Amino acid sequence: MGLSRFILSVCLSWSLLIWGTQQFQSSQQQVLFQLRKQLEYPKQLDYWLTPGIDLCFASSPQVNITCHDNIVIEIKIFGDMKTRPPSFDGFPVPDQTLSGNFSMDSMVATLSRLNSLRALTLVSLGIWGPIPDKIHRLPSLEFLDLSWNFFYGSIPQTISRIVNLQVLKLDGNFLNGSFPDWLNSFSNLTSLSLRANRLNGPLPPSLQRLTSLRDINLSSNGISGKLMDLSGLSSLSWMDLSSNKLDSGLPSLPKGITAVLLSNNSFSGRIPEQYGKLNQLQQLDLSFNALTEAATNMFALPNIASLNLASNMLSGSLPGHLSCGRKLQSVDISNNRLRGVLPSCLSSRTIRFSGNCLLTDPQHQHPESYCAVIPQQKKKSQETSVGVLIGVIGGIAAVVVLLAVGFLVLCRQYCPRGTSEQHLLQKAVHDNSVTGYTAEILTSARYISDAAKLGLQCAPAHRPFSFDELKAATNNFDNSTLMGEGSTGKIYKGRLENSTMVAIRCLTVSKKYTIRNLKLRLDLLAKLRHPHLVCFLGHCIGNEGKEEPGANKVYLIYEYVPNGNYRAHLSETNPEKVLKWSDRLAVLTGIAKAVHFLHTGIIPGFYSNRLKANNILLNEHRIGKLSDYGLSIVAQEIDKDKEEGGGLRSWQTKNLEDDIYSFGFILLESLIGPSVHARKESFLLNEMVSLGNPDGQRRIVDPTVLASCSQESLSIVISLTINCISPESSTRPSFEDVLWNLQYAAQVQSASNVDPRTGKTLVSP
Repeated sequence: MGLSRFILSVCLSWSLLIWGTQQFQSSQQQVLFQLRKQLEYPKQLDYWLTPGIDLCFASSPQVNITCHDNIVIEIKIFGDMKTRPPSFDGFPVPDQTLSGNFSMDSMVATLSRLNSLRALTLVSLGIWGPIPDKIHRLPSLEFLDLSWNFFYGSIPQTISRIVNLQVLKLDGNFLNGSFPDWLNSFSNLTSLSLRANRLNGPLPPSLQRLTSLRDINLSSNGISGKLMDLSGLSSLSWMDLSSNKLDSGLPSLPKGITAVLLSNNSFSGRIPEQYGKLNQLQQLDLSFNALTEAATNMFALPNIASLNLASNMLSGSLPGHLSCGRKLQSVDISNNRLRGVLPSCLSSRTIRFSGNCLLTDPQHQHPESYCAVIPQQKKKSQETSVGVLIGVIGGIAAVVVLLAVGFLVLCRQYCPRGTSEQHLLQKAVHDNSVTGYTAEILTSARYISDAAKLGLQCAPAHRPFSFDELKAATNNFDNSTLMGEGSTGKIYKGRLENSTMVAIRCLTVSKKYTIRNLKLRLDLLAKLRHPHLVCFLGHCIGNEGKEEPGANKVYLIYEYVPNGNYRAHLSETNPEKVLKWSDRLAVLTGIAKAVHFLHTGIIPGFYSNRLKANNILLNEHRIGKLSDYGLSIVAQEIDKDKEEGGGLRSWQTKNLEDDIYSFGFILLESLIGPSVHARKESFLLNEMVSLGNPDGQRRIVDPTVLASCSQESLSIVISLTINCISPESSTRPSFEDVLWNLQYAAQVQSASNVDPRTGKTLVSP
């Protein structure tokens, strides 16, 4: 009996193990098919559709998936989009890049589900866009190759958080900006290749601390300035910095280096004697520089096979007794200013020496005078050029000084009032500033967001409105145009003279703000432009003929969003209009992007943004737009918040937490339905705990959500919701984490609707 029980238990254990492995492999396969979809079904992946195929064992010359214990650890895909245009403006190009629907952010979110992924190669696939900051969410990577795509912008610093990375290849893209100064944080990096990009500026000193580096290729960029001493890179074996703009003397190199390619720069001076002691050196290319003297002991290096010194300014003669290494095969000293006889040890090698003043092969040499007088002539020419340059600069400086003096005289004579007014304006702003918005901030807020840089702005531009315009648009603020009333005032629906529909919010603002100060605040609010923010079209400062003591009337004019608010859509029962789970995730993700922009897209951030489900408006395409954002800059309640918060820093932190907490309740309404809004406190006390278990979810989650979601996607959002409304503010996520989790949940949901046989999206239930 005991034996039979033992055998039965073993069989059950094995069956559970096999079932679990199959399930996990299926999950991994879903990710791969989602990746295929995001890469827009490249023909190289067509074989994945073969019935019964095991992707861990099947491969092709261009594609390989490597697995360990049914877990994907390596993805290697080589595409055929090998045509590289001379320029790229950051927008998709037909037949060269993936379409405008491609999102690198989404692809990283998909790949991050492969927790054990160690190697990722996606080459020549038409991938475009900036490398996202979220690339660090692939923490297990040891090998990353994204070469010959269409990446642009700078290399994000977050990539340095992939601490296990050993190989980084980003060749043949359109990356620009200066060379990163933080690559030394890669303690395991052995290979770095960024050739054929648009990197510029000098190489940072931190490069000297990349002691694990074995090979580096930065050729065909615009790197300039001095090349520092590299002798401390003890592991460096192969270096290619050719076709840049480096203009220093040649640096010291590590003793173990085998290949040095520094051609087509502006290196000058003599070749260091140290180069003749690099006993492991096999290839040295210093062609197309401005070097003047060679270290002749280089020719005798024991392992040197190829030596290229062509097209420099090498002068003098090579010694007749020059010794050559036994492995030396190819030498190019053409197009220099060498004289005398070609050493005998070079005659038995493949050598190019035309364009000098050598006595050998005179028909391909310059006359002796060419090599004898040019240096002296050059020196004289340089001296003359310097003198002329100094004279020109002195003349320009004198003219500039005279113009500046004249300008100051004119300004003092004709512009005293303007200067004084500007000074008084800044003083008035400073004196009346609240909430930490200083005069400098109000007059020149600094953008840091991609949305602002890419010009994702609504139209038309912000402008002042007259009170008569607003009265005409609302039929003198007739009650029939009243759309609602809240703590910040009434909101009306209006039609402008050009038939544009607008929403007009009326605010009562304290008169402690001067009119100039108030205009600066409204101008700052007008700088907020994002696809998921209701567009702020303009403002009017005035009154309705009723003078209120200590207050100003301010009217804010917004675009009219016609399709109602999010809470109303969550209450919809019509099967054709109801928001399914994927629709809700799309709205939530858009609003999270907008709030993240408000927090980080401008300095200082806008933190208290009245996040409520009925402040999310849906347009005709059911795209979510946030309204009532940023009103803390002009609303009266801000003073109370500041007093309670105990200063600017705590006030901003408090409001940042409030946005996260409020967004948590929007998530909760998306899960449970709008009824939870009316019973918020009782739900938190009595039912919130049930949200974390399957039985509770089946009981309290909106049936529409349950019918249209995948369990994994639902679990991600439930966990996020619980964290956002945590009573302990320190445990709440950042808005970056909120946004990433929502994008991840959307990717998981999208993957659950993909048929693994065809890669096509299934119809949602």
